[in-house]
Amino acid sequence: MSDTALKILIADDHPLFRGALRQVLAGLPSECEIQEAGDFAGAKRLVENCEDYDLILLDLNMPGSSGHSAIIGLSAVQANIPIIVVSATEAPQTIRRAIELGAAGYIAKSASMETIREAIEQVLEGEVWVPPNIDLGVETDPQMADLIDRLGTLTPQQTRVLTMIAEGLLNKQIAYELNVSEATIKAHVSAVLTKLNVDSRTQAVILLSQLGAKAPALSARG
Repeated sequence: MSDTALKILIADDHPLFRGALRQVLAGLPSECEIQEAGDFAGAKRLVENCEDYDLILLDLNMPGSSGHSAIIGLSAVQANIPIIVVSATEAPQTIRRAIELGAAGYIAKSASMETIREAIEQVLEGEVWVPPNIDLGVETDPQMADLIDRLGTLTPQQTRVLTMIAEGLLNKQIAYELNVSEATIKAHVSAVLTKLNVDSRTQAVILLSQLGAKAPALSARG
C-alpha cells in the first residue's frame, strides 16, 4: 500500500453492502486502504485507534448506534474526519439533520454506484454532498432545532464527555480514558449541562437519545 493511499472506514452491519462500497472505492483514482466495522462499538474502537482516516462511511442504524447520535459519537472521537452517512432512509428531514449535526455527506443506499462514487469524490475534495433534487426544507420540530443548535455550541472535548456520559461512564472513568484530571471532567460536565440547559446527567442523556428517534416517513415532509 502506497503512502498516498486513502484510508477509509466502512461502518455498516450488512456484509453485502460493505462489499458493494468496496467495489465503489476500487473505482476511485486513488488507491484505498479500507477497514470495516459491523457495529458501532467496532467503528468507534477503530476511530479511537487511528487518527488518519480520510473518510468514514457510516450507516446510522447498525447495532450499537442510535440514529443521528452515531454521527455525534464518531465526531466526538475524531472531529476532523469527514463522515458520509450511507442510509436506506431518504426522508429529507433525516438528511438535513445529519448535515446539521456535522456529516459531510448523505448517500441513499438506493443510489447507483456512479452516484455513490461521485459523492465520495466530492466529499474528499472538501465539499458537502446531499442527494440531488431533494428539498431538505427546514426543521419543523422546534425542540429538535434547539437541541441541534445547543449541541453545536459544545467543544469537541465537551461532546466527547457527553457521549461517554451516555455510555454510562462515571467522571473518574472518563478522566482515565481521556487522561485528564477528574476536576477537569467535572468542569466539562458542568459546561455540558449548562449549554444543553439541563440539570442532570440523566437529562442530558435523555436529550441526546432524541437523536436516535426513528426517521419520519417520506410522506412526512415539513
